Amino acid sequence: MEIVVDDLSGSEIAEFLDEHVQQMRAITPLESKHALDLDELRKPEVTFWSVRDGDAVVGCGAIKRLDAGHAELKSMRTTPARKRSGIASALLEHVIAEAKRMGFARLSLETGSADFFLPARKLYEKFSFVCCAPFADYQPDSNSTFMTRVL
Repeated sequence: MEIVVDDLSGSEIAEFLDEHVQQMRAITPLESKHALDLDELRKPEVTFWSVRDGDAVVGCGAIKRLDAGHAELKSMRTTPARKRSGIASALLEHVIAEAKRMGFARLSLETGSADFFLPARKLYEKFSFVCCAPFADYQPDSNSTFMTRVL
């Protein structure tokens, strides 16, 4: 397994992210869906990583710079066939280390509040994220859980 910065030019990662957006649309009301599309993920303030196992994409994640000291975790996903296999933990550990290296002092995220997202919230808690108020441009939303941690 290897974690690499991805320029999002390949069709495989585009399909992987499209599956993610379709799954989120099926679970979360449209007004509460905050997943970034490919164009948004390609912006200069975003660093995107793919997790590859051989030729297959098995996970992804990104950080979006909010300001000089604060970044947002975005697009965390593990392929359904590989859930609970350690990919998300390895990726989150990598992203946190990279966020520190980039000079961020805080990393925040938005995830769903439904039961489907409980494993994600447990993962974030394991890595010292705690619930917080909405940040950046987010508004209070019963479908969202906001979390943050100091780096």
